Amino acid sequence: MPNQIVNKVFILLIFSCNMFKELFRNLKEKRDRAKIDEVVKGIKNVEIQGARTIAKEALNAYHLLPNKETKERLVSARPTEPMLVNAIKKFDKLGYYEVLEHFDKAQEKINKEVSELLKDKQKKLGRKMTIFTHCHSTNVVKAIKYSYRKGVNLEVYNTETRPLYQGRKTSKELSKAGIDVTTFTDNAAMIAIKALQKTHKADMVFLGSDAILKNAIVNKVGSGMFAAIANENNIPVYIIADSWKYTKHVDLEKRDFEEVWKDKPKETNVANFAFEEVPKKHIKRVISEMGTYTLPTFIKKVEKREKKENKINRKNKKTKSKSNKCKKRNKRKTKRSKSK
Repeated sequence: MPNQIVNKVFILLIFSCNMFKELFRNLKEKRDRAKIDEVVKGIKNVEIQGARTIAKEALNAYHLLPNKETKERLVSARPTEPMLVNAIKKFDKLGYYEVLEHFDKAQEKINKEVSELLKDKQKKLGRKMTIFTHCHSTNVVKAIKYSYRKGVNLEVYNTETRPLYQGRKTSKELSKAGIDVTTFTDNAAMIAIKALQKTHKADMVFLGSDAILKNAIVNKVGSGMFAAIANENNIPVYIIADSWKYTKHVDLEKRDFEEVWKDKPKETNVANFAFEEVPKKHIKRVISEMGTYTLPTFIKKVEKREKKENKINRKNKKTKSKSNKCKKRNKRKTKRSKSK
């Protein structure tokens, strides 16, 4: 009799544990889904901004529930963000922590490349430098801050970047670091770049990138116009970006008219283009964690790296497949020997 009671208590405990485990799993999934909803909404509304930040937040969200549905939702949140896509793809191959490590390691290398470039330029100029930038790029902002800490004497001209004013974020972050910043309205960019109306002529233009293509880069609308102005005035344009932003094709996003003019007349159409291309001919160099190269050389190096990675992945898949086949054979042999 006592043994029967013990058995019943034991069964009850197991049942309770399983029930609590299931309850905990359901609660965790619910919480994870809510977090993913929050990230998707933040990316769509540009509350989460900057290609690097978007990719990092998407990676953290995907890590919670790494399945097809999560991937599709995150990728569709911003179609002009290949770094988001590449980070998720690499998560499936390399794992969460290795991909997460890449962001900071890549930024450290970019910082050093930019710092060396600015130090060399300053030696030649022998004066305070003026950098022009547009919108908000984490790669650009961090590289400028690092260079300033390393002793580069510089000031920054930047645009407010309408209609969502992402440039103000750039101004705040750089000003907080002690850097002299002047913010211009977007339509005054020529005044900032060319040294009109007592402004200083820009020594360099630093642009971030949402996508790097074979013959152009894609960045916030306005970038193409500013690069063209710089090119006409012999001012070099540098693209500062993580190599994971490379892609063969990208859809250029067009956003809701309400961001520009919420209570517009019904008869008026509003075109709210979010991105545009900066052509290869207007780009001096691409600065990434791989080094400082012309766009064609950068593309060659990225494609070479991708071929190498794909070769390793295919080899690993074959090894894994062989290993699984061996395990299955061994299991069958064990079963047969037991049955004898």
